[in-house]
Parts: sequence; C-alpha cells; structure tokens
Amino acid sequence: MRRTVKKNMKHIIAYLLMFCIFIALPGCGESAKPSGDPGNLENLVEEMAVDYGTYGEEAKDRIHKLLNDLSNADKAAGTKWKKIMDLWSSDGLGLPIHYDILPDGLPDTDELGIIVLGFQLNPDGTMKEELIERLTVALNSAKKYPNAYIVCTGGGTAFENESVSEAGEMAKWLIEHGIEKKRVIVEDNSITTAQNAIFTYDILTSGYPSVKKLAIVSSDYHIPTGELLFKAETILRANAPGNEKLEVVSNAAWKAPSGSLSPMFQAGALIELFGDVKTAFDIYYDNYDIHGLPPLH
Repeated sequence: MRRTVKKNMKHIIAYLLMFCIFIALPGCGESAKPSGDPGNLENLVEEMAVDYGTYGEEAKDRIHKLLNDLSNADKAAGTKWKKIMDLWSSDGLGLPIHYDILPDGLPDTDELGIIVLGFQLNPDGTMKEELIERLTVALNSAKKYPNAYIVCTGGGTAFENESVSEAGEMAKWLIEHGIEKKRVIVEDNSITTAQNAIFTYDILTSGYPSVKKLAIVSSDYHIPTGELLFKAETILRANAPGNEKLEVVSNAAWKAPSGSLSPMFQAGALIELFGDVKTAFDIYYDNYDIHGLPPLH
C-alpha cells in the first residue's frame, strides 16, 4: 500500500512539474507573459518615430532594422507599426484634400462621423478665425450629409477662461447655425491632435456603434496629420490587423493662408499615441508650428 501511494505521488509530482513548465511557455496557458518587454518596445517605437521625423526617407534602412527588432520582440506590435510607418511615409497621406465641403459618395447615414479638429481659443475663450473657418466647412458638410454625426474635438485652451472648451464652443456654434443638437458629439478633454484621436475613438466605439466611417475636417495643412493620427489610433486599438473598428475615408478643409506641421511634430504625436506623453510634449514644445500648448501637469 505504501509503495502504491509513493508511486502515485511521484506520478502526481511529475504531472504537476510538466503542467507548470507548460503554462510558463510563451503562448501556453492563461498565465503566459506578453511577448515583448514594454520598456524595450517603447524605446524601439520612439527611436523609429524620431529617426523618421528627423531624417525622413534617409532613415529608411534604420527604420527597417527597428521594425525587425520590434517584430522580434512583439510580432503584433511589429505588424501594427509597420502599417503605421507605411502610412506615414506614403506620398498619398491626406490626399486628395477636398476644400470647403466633403466630396460626393460618402455614406448618407449615421455610419458617417464628421470629425472637426479644434484650434486654440483666444485667452478669453472666444474662437479664433481659423476655428470658425473650420466650422464653416463642417457646417457645409453636415448639411450635405444630414444623417451624419458631427464630433467637435478640443479641450480647455483659453488661459483666462477655464469654464469653456474648444469643443463646447464649436458645438454651440454649429447648433446656433441649424445643426440638430442630437447630431453633435462633444469631445472636450483633449489639447493635442493625438488626444483628439484617442478620446474620439473611446467616445465613438463605446457610445455610437453605428459610426464606422470618419471624415476629418480641419485646415488644409492639418489634414495629413489628422488622418495619420486617427488611422494610427484605429490600427493600435485593433485586436488583430484588419479588424479596425473605424476607418478614415475622406476629409474637407479650409484653405489656410499659411501653416505647416513638421514631421517631427508628427513623430511626437505618434509617440503620444503609444503612451509616452512626457516625451511627446518635449517634442511639441521644441517643434510646435502653429500655436502654444498649456503646460503639462
């Protein structure tokens, strides 16, 4: 009897050891660890973004190596960032730009979300001319597609009036100009374009499941950056490549007399999407071309 018990105990211990080894292997069992070290992944992504933001196509070989390193560390992350880098380096990013109104052929249903990107308010909280011009383009587009939602984006950027937000003032203006209140969605927590993309994604996917297609409305120089960041956010949030919940399909723009956004600003924005806000803001403060940002707390 004792020999049988000892023999059975040896078998049990052997099975337990085999089970522990099994669940410790990557991809085996529910307790398997993520394939990539978060710190290493962050370093690879940031180095890639800064290299391309600084050197552009001259950094192509370096980007290729970093993407390989990223894929080796985390295959899913490598696949997503390969897609983002291809988008960023594409000659067609943001093109064609449609001036003054969205083009024909978009869904005339609540599947369409018109995303109006904000612009820093005057110190007293009133809207600057550039933001009103963007809203005029959005108004024209909203009238053309009367079943679409309109998402106003932008937080509190009035230094002397903390009670107002870009999105709140934008929504008020659209409603005063005849847009039904139920069509207007307010995203009023963001102060960067990257945050516009992050928070808008959260609002639409959680509260407006009918919206699948996005059209970006902004100043013409801002359209490529807006498209890049909203597309990148959907890529990063997808549970698998090809399963993106939202798709950027078009744009409409105000023709600004001047303005530009540098590739280095875009690099900072992509880094912000990845989660390193401090590094992103360091880049913004060094490279922001259009208007200042509130201090990062």
